[in-house]
Amino acid sequence: MKPEKMKVAVLAGGISREREVSLRSGAAVVKSLRSVGVKVLEVDVKERGVKVPQGTDICFLCLHGTYGEDGTLQQELEEAEMAFTGSGSVASALAFDKLKAKEAMVAAGIPMAESMEWSKENDWQPPYVCKPVADGSSFGVHLVRSEKDAAAARKEAAKWKGAMMIERLAEGAEMTVGILGEDALPVVEIRPGKGFYDTKNKYTAGATQYLCPAPLGKEQAEVLKKIALDAHRALGCEVLSRVDLILGVDGKVTVLEVNTLPGMTDLSLFPKAGRAAGIDTASLCLKILQLSWNRTKKGAIP
Repeated sequence: MKPEKMKVAVLAGGISREREVSLRSGAAVVKSLRSVGVKVLEVDVKERGVKVPQGTDICFLCLHGTYGEDGTLQQELEEAEMAFTGSGSVASALAFDKLKAKEAMVAAGIPMAESMEWSKENDWQPPYVCKPVADGSSFGVHLVRSEKDAAAARKEAAKWKGAMMIERLAEGAEMTVGILGEDALPVVEIRPGKGFYDTKNKYTAGATQYLCPAPLGKEQAEVLKKIALDAHRALGCEVLSRVDLILGVDGKVTVLEVNTLPGMTDLSLFPKAGRAAGIDTASLCLKILQLSWNRTKKGAIP
């Protein structure tokens, strides 16, 4: 079935800390799909066990965080034999758990920073990063460069609902690579105006500069794209993802994480990379729908 003929339910909102961002992603997708004549139904997800409108051919997932990217919703849709965009439940759950994802990627030879689950007894010396094992949009992330930073991070980590982890700080330029199907999109360099790429810098217009394509040599860009594609495949991801990396001054690449449902807002990196590749947001959404439909028909959904 061609995307233009599909009846698409766009699922957005959700129950995580990223609800507002998700709603913005959903609105952008709805606008884009309607602009090319696709019949769209908007679904504001406010609780688990979402009910998909009758007659829906496929769900376009714009949910972020818990009950969006963690495989739970994907499993529900698989059990209901409903087609949906992105990776299946197993890959989604694996990628969402940063420690398990790291273990899988290290086994596949992907360059990663050393990490471990955080506890009050850890005695790492700065610099390092303290962050949730399973969350997104940089919520709960602390960049620790001093003992004072460490004390503040430990205090907040102790209050966090859910496991926390610490990770050796990889210094360098922040890069991200979108994956669409079997191809890597142009590399995007992220330059926050102040501090690191935290929640505020991500979602405040003008707070961060994005260079797309990143000012890299062709060979260096291809290295980053290959590593990103390898990371995507190591987790069993399909259709789309966004891989975040650090490029050190020595040329060393470190993969930070893989996001299985990248944002689709006007400020989001995945659509920016698509545009740099000559793919407007509407065409990007249609491609995601087609790839996802093909994945479904290959047996990913019972």
